[in-house]
Amino acid sequence: MKELELIGDARTCSSAFFVREGMILLGLRHYTPDKWKAISVWTTPGGRCDEGEVLGQNLIRETNEETGIQNFSVKKYLGNYSGAKEGDIVHVFHCETDQEARLMEPENFSEWKWFPIGMLPENTISPHIKRMLNLLIQ
Repeated sequence: MKELELIGDARTCSSAFFVREGMILLGLRHYTPDKWKAISVWTTPGGRCDEGEVLGQNLIRETNEETGIQNFSVKKYLGNYSGAKEGDIVHVFHCETDQEARLMEPENFSEWKWFPIGMLPENTISPHIKRMLNLLIQ
């Protein structure tokens, strides 16, 4: 999948959509004003690329850092959307794993939880997540 080979920069982000039995994995992330703004939102595993990092490696690194999930497969590239900060591009990948998420960064997240695809929490980080999920379930 050519999208996994993209070279990223500080504006390039990955997002892993782990979907299992009609549910998606989301983590409750607590942002602070030095990172974005003071807000708590549900989000998917993923994050920013280091300068020159390949997007596929970023997806693996960020997923492991945030959830402890190391064994997963990338099934499909779902597309991209504009991130929360101006100029950010979030690349979304449908992923599968049989592992469960663990709380790896308690300073950033308070929990990981599976949500029914049709019942995402109101404080989900981006309305684009619903659009991307629709691409997946069509």
